[in-house]
Amino acid sequence: MSVSSSHPKVTVLIADDSPFMRTALTRMVESDDSLRVIGTAQSGLDALAKIDALQPDVVTLDIDMPGMDGLETLKRVMAEKPRPVIIVSSLARRGAEATIEALELGAFDCIAKGLSYASEDVLKVQNELVSKIKAAAGPYFFGASAPGARILEAGESVRAHASAAAASVSRSIMPATRVPVLQMPAPRISRRPDPLPPLTTASKAIVPAVIAIAASTGGPKALNGLLSALPANLPVPILVVQHMPVGFTAPFAKHLDDNCHLQVSEAKQGDLMQAGHVYVAPAGKHLTVRRRSASEVVVNLALLPSNVLHIPSADVMMSSVAEVFGSSAMGIILTGMGDDGTRGMKAIFSAGGLTLGQDQATCVVYGMPRSCAEMGVLSEVVPLPDIPRRILGIVRERKAH
Repeated sequence: MSVSSSHPKVTVLIADDSPFMRTALTRMVESDDSLRVIGTAQSGLDALAKIDALQPDVVTLDIDMPGMDGLETLKRVMAEKPRPVIIVSSLARRGAEATIEALELGAFDCIAKGLSYASEDVLKVQNELVSKIKAAAGPYFFGASAPGARILEAGESVRAHASAAAASVSRSIMPATRVPVLQMPAPRISRRPDPLPPLTTASKAIVPAVIAIAASTGGPKALNGLLSALPANLPVPILVVQHMPVGFTAPFAKHLDDNCHLQVSEAKQGDLMQAGHVYVAPAGKHLTVRRRSASEVVVNLALLPSNVLHIPSADVMMSSVAEVFGSSAMGIILTGMGDDGTRGMKAIFSAGGLTLGQDQATCVVYGMPRSCAEMGVLSEVVPLPDIPRRILGIVRERKAH
């Protein structure tokens, strides 16, 4: 991609204690001529000093570094020098758990550090890293077609935009309810005095038996706030596809379970879907549903189809939900880049189900919801903090029957 004179290259700082990784990541980033590595750092303190001196647009940050580790460094960055930070994490359990915490602290996204020397593996990580840096930089650099949240106003920097977006989402979402993670004041959604707009005519007739949710970049924090606002006695089950590296979804599900009234777990083959339970699709496997009897639906996990960008795929999960539940299905598309979920939401919409899309103002990255909106498959567009109340208002009708 060539960069015009009116859109200078996105500058990137790479912080990693491994010389090999610093070199590998630099080559990956600079494989795209719209990006430039402005410097590297080998420790947390070194990263903070380089951020001060070089003012990079985006930072890639290793979790495990000597002295001040990646989490402490991230806290300092978000408090003192806010800008988009992409976590580069190991696949070890501690790395996955720390990455989940980093996403809660305001990291833009993450990639897995497990590199082999296979060219296809390097190319996959390279493409993922480049696309996430571009998403973090947003359409300020790459135009309206970029996967970022919105076009920046004249003179507004990508760093200011990122910190403002993160603060907006943190303010608007209810904090964790069982074991608080974010020590940030935020109104509980149930206490908000402003009424929701009335349901559309089509929405009034739909009483869902299942909720299917899809999210990507910005999703962990959005899901934490959304699910923690729902009661334990929710009368329907929830299925979740959150794009994450393999090995990350189990710790993520545990994190959600610790912070929600609902029971949350990584989905397993044959799980019987039950009301008040959230099933998170495991990374590396597609989640579909199968009706075992008139009253029982179970989870099915599969490696196929393999010719899709994301495994698990929101399209695969939601299309399965539409096929099994028809007009009793409810689909929700949250923040994320790309268009995964668009065909699945279309399937639910076409089956007569209810489809909600997160609005642009509360998205970290307005890609997946925008794709659904442009396709015309959304029953309603709802700000993130209002989605739990919308869910409760709709499923309350089911509970009354």
